[in-house]
Amino acid sequence: MPTVLRPADPRRQRILVPVSSPLPKDVRVSFEFFPPKTAAMEQSLWAAVERLASLHPAYVSVTYGAGGSTRERTHATVVRLREETALEPAAHLTCVGAVRDEIDAIARLYWEAGIRHIVALRGDPPEGADRYQPTPDGYDYACDLVSGLKRVADFEISVAAYPEVHPEAANAQTDLDNLKRKIDAGATRAITQFFFDVDVFFRFLERCRAAGITVPIVPGILPVTNFARVRQFAGQCGAAIPPWMADLFAGLDDDPETRKLVAASVAAEQCRALNAGGIDQFHFYTLNRADLTFAICHILGVRPQSVASATNAAIKAAAD
Repeated sequence: MPTVLRPADPRRQRILVPVSSPLPKDVRVSFEFFPPKTAAMEQSLWAAVERLASLHPAYVSVTYGAGGSTRERTHATVVRLREETALEPAAHLTCVGAVRDEIDAIARLYWEAGIRHIVALRGDPPEGADRYQPTPDGYDYACDLVSGLKRVADFEISVAAYPEVHPEAANAQTDLDNLKRKIDAGATRAITQFFFDVDVFFRFLERCRAAGITVPIVPGILPVTNFARVRQFAGQCGAAIPPWMADLFAGLDDDPETRKLVAASVAAEQCRALNAGGIDQFHFYTLNRADLTFAICHILGVRPQSVASATNAAIKAAAD
């Protein structure tokens, strides 16, 4: 585990990562996509995949809709990634809307197709339901799903973590206990819900380590393409929107180009501050768009191989 050097004051974070500081050399990234609903959305997805693939991510994940509503499209997208690209795909799988035998059969199909990585989630209630209810004869919760998947095959399994507490959890401790159950059941990493306050992540990481959770806790990064939409997402998942962030995006609803520049700046500063504190893995929620994520990765030193080689050569020549 990298040593976490968490600054206590956000102003100190900015001092640690000035624009003139060297680029990180150890950053690894992964990307999340969602299965397309239309031909136009499919074209957008694969254009994003093609561009981001040049950054050689550790893996790319494909989401699974509420109540299993995108099951076939998720499967088709993951299998296509496996068959037609050099990327390592990870399939989201949830407990909702299927019995254990059915979920086990889906997992076996993934294994037979060469998919070795599953993102195991409890899942959201189906449309029209106001709360989660375990499916009769299904896996009740994510920890049960992790155990079941491990019985099917030796999958690499990622699970979700909530730096600001899952909105349905009774309190922060019960939420942390739930995360530990998932790890103890066999999960190999946790990917966090998006957040914007860097110190929130570091406090959460400290609590995880104190609880004996030693697997990587990977920050989930959401570039802000639409501030109103992000505010809605945050309300649903319990993530806080800092006042300074609302100020930054004020007046940009009808100015998408400036909004992109601000969004890239915010996410890049967030990632550089996290990296200064010892974090070297980042998971980007791309929303099937490559532009912002590609720009942020560039600022983090994650670049196509040819560009990275040319940059290194230029640095060496300047030093000589």
